[in-house]
Amino acid sequence: MIKVVVSGAAGKMGKEMMKAIWDSADAKVVGAVDPFAEGVDIGSLMGIDATGILVRGNLKSALTELRPDVMVDFTTPSTVYSNICTAFDANVRPVVGTTGINEEQLETVKEMAAKSKTGCIIAPNFTIGALLLIKFAAEASKYFPNVEIIEMHHDGKIDAPSGTAIKTAEMIQKSRKELTGKETGKLEKIDGVRGGYFDEGLRIHSIRLPGMMAHQEVIFGGLGQTLTIRHDALSRDSYIPGLLLAINKVMELDKMVYGLENIIF
Repeated sequence: MIKVVVSGAAGKMGKEMMKAIWDSADAKVVGAVDPFAEGVDIGSLMGIDATGILVRGNLKSALTELRPDVMVDFTTPSTVYSNICTAFDANVRPVVGTTGINEEQLETVKEMAAKSKTGCIIAPNFTIGALLLIKFAAEASKYFPNVEIIEMHHDGKIDAPSGTAIKTAEMIQKSRKELTGKETGKLEKIDGVRGGYFDEGLRIHSIRLPGMMAHQEVIFGGLGQTLTIRHDALSRDSYIPGLLLAINKVMELDKMVYGLENIIF
């Protein structure tokens, strides 16, 4: 049985993923950390009876005292890197769903994992459908190099663009061939109306609205035709299979893996 501590346990994603781990056959929740819910029984967060496990406010002390196998992190971009470092210091394997980690931080995490031979999985998206979208988009970019990404999330999402959109753009950038044409009409009457510039012929647009969950379209343009690949996550349940897979797989790793597709495909 894999022992798990959930960091960010009182957040929307943290609550639901903690409940999924609690109900799983291969892992068990031994602790939870969230400074905004310190002292609360995790049962109330999961909508079940009291468990006797209280939310802690300090991650370092929780990992040191509870000695879990895995730390699952669903916190914020401002704290996630520090949480990963804390996990490594405690010889605990991080499984991270929080986005907003920059390239320099990723490289440092990669080095820490290799040096300590400790498994680590950082996944911009745990949804299998989103991973397939990224895979299909990378393949399509070989034939349609002109492409734009539109990602749409609920209005409570802090970072933009999403980690999934950035991961999609990175995979497209690696796979696509030369552009078939250059951008024209660069006069923007409203600043930023053309979205964020990731690479030539590749822009990302972020939408934040109430009523949405997590959605992404990748639109390719070619001579006389377009191709659209879209994924919609309609509930947080869509993350559960990927998260549970990551918790099991990280136990077999001795390095960092960025992107769940590197485990699945």
